[in-house]
Amino acid sequence: MPFDELNPALRLALHQEVHARPPQAVQAPLAVTHWVQWVDAEGRRASRAHLAALLADHGLAAPAEDAAFVQAECGALSLRWELHTEFVTWSFLRPLPAAELAALATDAPPTAAECLPAAWRAALPGQALTGVHLWAVPRPAGGGTGLLRALFGESAGVTGSRVISHGSDLHTDLRLRADGCLRVLVLTGEEGPGAATPRRLGRLVQRVLEVETYRMAALLGLPAARQVARWLDRGEAELAALAQAIGSAARADEPALLDRLTRLAAELEGLYAGTHTRFSASAAYDELVRQRLADMAEVRIEGMQSLRDFMDRRYAPAMATCRSADRRQAALSARIARVAELLRTRVEVEQQHSSRELLAAMNRRQGLQLKLQSTVEGLSVAAITYYVVGLVGYVVKGAHGLGWPLGVEASMAIAVPVVALIVWAGLQRLHHRIVDTDAPPPPNLQEK
Repeated sequence: MPFDELNPALRLALHQEVHARPPQAVQAPLAVTHWVQWVDAEGRRASRAHLAALLADHGLAAPAEDAAFVQAECGALSLRWELHTEFVTWSFLRPLPAAELAALATDAPPTAAECLPAAWRAALPGQALTGVHLWAVPRPAGGGTGLLRALFGESAGVTGSRVISHGSDLHTDLRLRADGCLRVLVLTGEEGPGAATPRRLGRLVQRVLEVETYRMAALLGLPAARQVARWLDRGEAELAALAQAIGSAARADEPALLDRLTRLAAELEGLYAGTHTRFSASAAYDELVRQRLADMAEVRIEGMQSLRDFMDRRYAPAMATCRSADRRQAALSARIARVAELLRTRVEVEQQHSSRELLAAMNRRQGLQLKLQSTVEGLSVAAITYYVVGLVGYVVKGAHGLGWPLGVEASMAIAVPVVALIVWAGLQRLHHRIVDTDAPPPPNLQEK
């Protein structure tokens, strides 16, 4: 963009981008509900209207038409609404009263979303991508083992890591419950350098929610990768068969081979156009997931795997599948281009061979034409000489009266070689004039 188009309003917007979507300072005990809705253009407009309806119920103004981030206090709930390119996130936070802390160890732990109207929750625009219920509570005196068992059951896949300068514990099993949400528990430390201050706890909560959001967005490329892999198996086999067939094909088989190769290339380009954007988005989301995990600076709790280890073992292979499918598409496209070039080279060589044969035949025909032309020229000289000598005879007969000394027969005999030579020279001169006219001009004339 030219510098003269950088107006003050745009400069301010670019500067403020570094402060977009800041983490919210929160205090334990806390309950958080986070929903991610996959939306299209119409869904984004409906989501904005749905947000405006909720704000209106609490006497708050509707968001601006171009707002991509809204943070508001709706009674006991703190709301964060974020509009992204492909999805919308809803985050609700509320403090947990002391009376509800004991309920965490029951089959129905209290959540932030239960304070929302049921009809409003049911009408949430878009398709549900993921949901998270997170609780941040002070670490119990007994270490929190009972609380872990109550929230996650006897699952062997519960992760455990130390976060916030090794002062707090992060646990999850990444399993969806009946309400479509997974559970996360943060046991905060209250003392020492690892104390969970509101700012540090807010950054941790935001990173945990973003990890789950971007993880699911990245995994949307996996179904496409599996579909592409099945097609690529067939496409690679067909290309190998085509390459072998080209090596032993006759000239008559080349059009059919070219048609098969063209159809294969068209199918691949259609597949690539339909999946490359998804794979590129998955790669970008995957990079964000890894960055957020690195920012959390986990330290594994003895006997448990950290969230990052869990993701490396189960999530990383899915991302590798997406990258492999994207690379295989690009590699197959390059191989098709090489086989097509090989086929074009073969056709060109055969065309050159045919051109040489055609030129040789033309040369032979031209030689015959020259021979025929020489014969015709000889006959023409004889015919023209015959008629000219006949005219000479008439002239000599008339010249006797004027005193011509020679007889008619003698005069005609003497005229035959003279006339033949003159006719032959005239034809040769005419021939050379025609050839010189068809020849290209000298280089100096061409330059001029």
